[in-house]
Amino acid sequence: MNTPPPPHTPAGPRRVAALASAVCLLLSGCSALGNEEDGAASAGSGGGMRVALVTHGGEGDAFWDLVRKGAEAAAAKDGIDLTYAGDADPAAQAGLVRDAVRDKVDGIAVTLAKPAAMRGPVAEAKAAGIPVVGLNSGIDAWRPAGLLEYFGQDESVAGRAVGDKLDDLKAKHALCVVHERGNVALEARCAGVEKAFGGETDNLYVDGTDLDAVTAAITARLRQDSGVDQVVTNGAQFALSAVEAARQAGSRAKVATFDLDKDLVKAVRGGDVQFAVDQQPYLQGYLAVDALWLYRTNGNVSGGGTAPVLTGPAFVTKSNVSAVARFAAAGTR
Repeated sequence: MNTPPPPHTPAGPRRVAALASAVCLLLSGCSALGNEEDGAASAGSGGGMRVALVTHGGEGDAFWDLVRKGAEAAAAKDGIDLTYAGDADPAAQAGLVRDAVRDKVDGIAVTLAKPAAMRGPVAEAKAAGIPVVGLNSGIDAWRPAGLLEYFGQDESVAGRAVGDKLDDLKAKHALCVVHERGNVALEARCAGVEKAFGGETDNLYVDGTDLDAVTAAITARLRQDSGVDQVVTNGAQFALSAVEAARQAGSRAKVATFDLDKDLVKAVRGGDVQFAVDQQPYLQGYLAVDALWLYRTNGNVSGGGTAPVLTGPAFVTKSNVSAVARFAAAGTR
């Protein structure tokens, strides 16, 4: 393995704060870490490292807030100047990665929801000597793309686990709701459900940027097909939409979901949602940023550069939801 290059040292002094907000370096309107009066005293030996975390998450999405919080916690520990930016449009996300390369950051963490769009920017980062790690999406694409490491859930495995769970629950006809067409992670989940589930599985494609439209689409489908007895969504907020859709449609369909947030915890506890599959997004953000620090400061590569570091799947049900409720209330699960 080649010895990693030393971290870039900026011209002026930098202080990294614990879990604060700051000025965005990649584009106006995005968010980043900021300063606290006592941040420098407790920071790690990052030596002025600058890291960019670039995701396909939309602004205000609770899931990506968890990823960002984990990344910020790692940055505060390691003394890293972290910039976060996200855009659901693959071309725009690619532009954010190129911005980070031009800014000569010391490391980039990126999601590969649309792997083809990231090939060029990742290649440019590598050519510039900037290490890149992957997280959350792209478990089948990170190695061909030349990334150092990957942190996330094997979505095919998670989907098959859900299919097996639905068999245990005696479901017969599942509707798998995909809120972003072409997202490799979401497609892999539903394909996994279909592969393992003994009943019938249909996919329903909706516009995830409009929750009212999501509710309407699921309602219409449940009214159209009374045989659907199970709805599987790919995000906590969509599970709550599915619960409302079943009510509006007068359907007895049950609801389960991938991913978790504090509102979904309440829904599982109350019995409105059967279970959630937790991929631990906070952990994904934390490990991705910490991995870049470890690589720059000690040459470490998790998984040996050949195997992903898995953060899920884990089932959260009514029987064990209390174990994660306090962390969800704190905004980290």
